[in-house]
Amino acid sequence: MKLQLSRPIVFFDIESTGLNVATDRIVELCLLKVYPNGNEEARTLRFNPGIHIPEESAAIHGIHDEDVADCPKFADMAHDIAAFFDDTDLAGYNSNHFDIPLLVEEFIRAGINFDIYAHQFVDVQTIYHKLEQRNLSAAYKFYCGKDLENAHSALADTVATYEVLQAQLDHYPEQLKNSVGFLAEFSRRGRNVDLAGRIVLNDQGVETINFGKYRGRAVVDVLRSDPGYFSWIMQGDFTQNTKQAFMRIRLRAGL
Repeated sequence: MKLQLSRPIVFFDIESTGLNVATDRIVELCLLKVYPNGNEEARTLRFNPGIHIPEESAAIHGIHDEDVADCPKFADMAHDIAAFFDDTDLAGYNSNHFDIPLLVEEFIRAGINFDIYAHQFVDVQTIYHKLEQRNLSAAYKFYCGKDLENAHSALADTVATYEVLQAQLDHYPEQLKNSVGFLAEFSRRGRNVDLAGRIVLNDQGVETINFGKYRGRAVVDVLRSDPGYFSWIMQGDFTQNTKQAFMRIRLRAGL
């Protein structure tokens, strides 16, 4: 089933130096922009991450330091990439948990305020896990009847993700609606305020801490009762997106 779109949607996949959203960097970014009229536009970009690509990561995606030594830094292309995402929704495989948070971190480091609230996020992995519980290669075989060649190639993974989502719409006509808004809501893992899920909305819609000794307490209450907590967050090994969320809440509360 063709995806019903009211505006373009960008399927994307990231290969990186590792899995730590706060400290690792993007080395390859593949983008597949699908327009409401069915036209498609694909780009594959490689970046010099400015840090060593560990052998365990290179063993997965096949990209080594020497392969990207002459490539631009992400910051050099950040404005063009942000423009490519303008007025679009985003989709990927495990993207809500990893790709989108890492992408936002790279934008922040490049000095670009990427407004996550201007986009809807469709995570094809979450849809798949809620309905079938497997990985991308198995999903591709299950839904599309084909073996995924060149797995962990950003382009192969991105195209496969797009095909899987379309096949999911055919496979679950009663459970899924052909609407990016519905799919974004269905593939959400929780009511996260920040991408890492350190702050979530509780049942009353209150911003609540979701980790550590203050888990379950309202952020504003903790910031009022323990002023040093904010400094600890700002100096800690948290993503910039998480720090920005704490900052927004603190400023809004006039603390």
